[in-house]
Amino acid sequence: MLRIALAIDDRDWHARALLKAFSARDVDAVAFRLADAGFDTTHPFGVSLPGFGFGLPDAVLVRSISGGSFEEVTRRLGVLHALRALGVPVWNDARAIERCVDKSTTSFFLARAGIPTPPTWTVEGRDAALVIAERECVASPLVLKPLFGSQGRGLRLIAAADELPPPEAVGGIYYLQRYLPTGTQTFRDHRLFVCAGEVVGSMTRQAEGWVTNVHQGAEPLPFAPDGAMIDLAVRAAACVGAAYAGVDLLLDPDGRPVVLEVNSMPGWKGLQSVVPDSIADRLADALLAAVR
Repeated sequence: MLRIALAIDDRDWHARALLKAFSARDVDAVAFRLADAGFDTTHPFGVSLPGFGFGLPDAVLVRSISGGSFEEVTRRLGVLHALRALGVPVWNDARAIERCVDKSTTSFFLARAGIPTPPTWTVEGRDAALVIAERECVASPLVLKPLFGSQGRGLRLIAAADELPPPEAVGGIYYLQRYLPTGTQTFRDHRLFVCAGEVVGSMTRQAEGWVTNVHQGAEPLPFAPDGAMIDLAVRAAACVGAAYAGVDLLLDPDGRPVVLEVNSMPGWKGLQSVVPDSIADRLADALLAAVR
């Protein structure tokens, strides 16, 4: 029987859906916290995972990594690096997670791959950010995002340079992205869920305000992306090395799709409410196909 390690923080809705999906396929999925895994030079493989004794899993699916100090997060990612070096398939591996968690790195890889994305600047210190804001806000506002943020928390719309917060409010890093209005009375963007090079689910996120994350109150709606959006989403996931990803897109004022972000540990509870296929089933099937 195949044994899959499922990296989670707790047995939430997503974890339960994945455990059920693997169980239905006669696969032993062992949930564990990366905080509880460790390096051990007396272990046959040098790294130990709870529930696997002196062995290794056939694959690892990373659903979530809990926050912590720089040292704690570095060690947890180090465990994923080690598992990949040992030949264990890891979805997503540490490289993809690092590229997506750091929004500036995501923007770099998107632009480098020629994928349309809003103009973006990332600098240290308010003085450097002021130079950008004074120059760019003349044309249109900027969105200030936490470098490591998620679920729409901490977003600010900057219409003038003096609206930039102090450095301590943003960890000294200013990630500024051109704000693109959608040209509609409501605010909306689109989330496409990519798995193994295929879009397996998509939705529109519609909100009364400009922040369109479901966790911030946006409404998920059914959405059928066209070929151009599907191509962009698949390319966006591939350029950061993600086996699965939530890719956020919107249409610019000229109606052209652009990629905003790539999430390497996306939730899909809102998406699941508007798509017929089980996302957990699709994830389980794709991972097992890559292992078998």
